[in-house]
Amino acid sequence: TVIFDMDGLLIDSEPYWAEAGSETLARYDIRLTEEQYHTSTGLRTREWIEWWFGNFNIDLKYALEAENTIVAAAIDKIRSNANPMPGAGYIFEFFKKQNYRIGLASSSPMALIDVVVEKLGIGNYIEVKTSAEMLPKGKPHPEVYLQCAAKLDVLPMQCVCFEDSFNGLIAAKAARMKCVAIPDKHFATELRWNAADVVLTSLNQFDEELLRKIGG
Repeated sequence: TVIFDMDGLLIDSEPYWAEAGSETLARYDIRLTEEQYHTSTGLRTREWIEWWFGNFNIDLKYALEAENTIVAAAIDKIRSNANPMPGAGYIFEFFKKQNYRIGLASSSPMALIDVVVEKLGIGNYIEVKTSAEMLPKGKPHPEVYLQCAAKLDVLPMQCVCFEDSFNGLIAAKAARMKCVAIPDKHFATELRWNAADVVLTSLNQFDEELLRKIGG
């Protein structure tokens, strides 16, 4: 069984999330550096907002409004502009040929998951889609991965995950799953990525030899 993250892994959506986020935070006079933004990728939108509102002493009563603004803007931008990540088509075909069952586990709301799945034309490959949006805890908590495995009726230890964010990597490992990390190239040299079972620069690099290596 293989479970994929979505944003930044299958679709180049992170710039549009960043755009929607920074436009919304700017209304509250918050401006993040790229480094600050990177530390909070992989969080659910509500947690992301609450984290930065807390850091900049903005009243949390505005959090829901800000969250809705970001999500609506991100969905619109991603639907119109985002492109598949290199190897997104290849990796689904690869696992289909291996007769793997395929799930998707994302921090994004289901409304965006549905948009991306349709945009990439991968609906026929995916058996289960799970969103952390409605769960008590999002990544780096493992719940979204554990729920996906449960819906696929497989043990977490039988799953291989693909992730691009460190919060997602922590979630996958906390779920006791194997994890293939494909970090943003600007941060790929950070030692913390060694927590992954395999670190690649593109989905295209994954092959049968690597699958055997991680015991998939």
